[in-house]
Amino acid sequence: MLPTTLSPVPLAPELSLYLVTQPVGLFDLTGGEFRSDQPPPFWAFAWAGGQALARFLLDHPHEVTGRRVLDVATGSGVAAIAAAHAGAAAVACTDIDPAAVEAAHRNAGANGLSLAGEVDLPQVVLAGDVFYSPAVAPRMVAQLRGFRDAGATVLVGDPGRGFFPERLFDLVTEYVVPVPAALEDTETLVTGIWRMRSSRN
Repeated sequence: MLPTTLSPVPLAPELSLYLVTQPVGLFDLTGGEFRSDQPPPFWAFAWAGGQALARFLLDHPHEVTGRRVLDVATGSGVAAIAAAHAGAAAVACTDIDPAAVEAAHRNAGANGLSLAGEVDLPQVVLAGDVFYSPAVAPRMVAQLRGFRDAGATVLVGDPGRGFFPERLFDLVTEYVVPVPAALEDTETLVTGIWRMRSSRN
């Protein structure tokens, strides 16, 4: 594990995460290169999409209270932890990087919460900052459509990454999210919360 510090989430200070607090970018932590056999440590940062989802769920707990929730591409787990804080019946998280799932469970514990290993038939699916590349976007669309078609509400936090398929979603609200300048080349990102439209739309 990288050296991290338990720190309040900028947009959701009710929650704290173990985060990298040095002024570094994502690939500064991997020697400046991307290795396909080892995902970069996305989990070490509170990305704008996850922060926005967390704020939305904390402010609108009825979206998840008493419901089974799955957070896909969880990263630090911030959205999953917010769902648990908001009273979800059970919350699980997935990520292609096992270190992210481990970090999410560790972060949940730091907030006095716990995440499930898995949930059957999730009723709400969360996805923060997942449309960041042309290779990932279509796979994510297919995955989220599958959950939606199985009856789940799909909520996405996206800060305008460029590969977000806006035509498939309705904008719910927006937040101005504080982000590390070393990570994003800016200090804030306007980030939307989007609800996936039904297949009939």
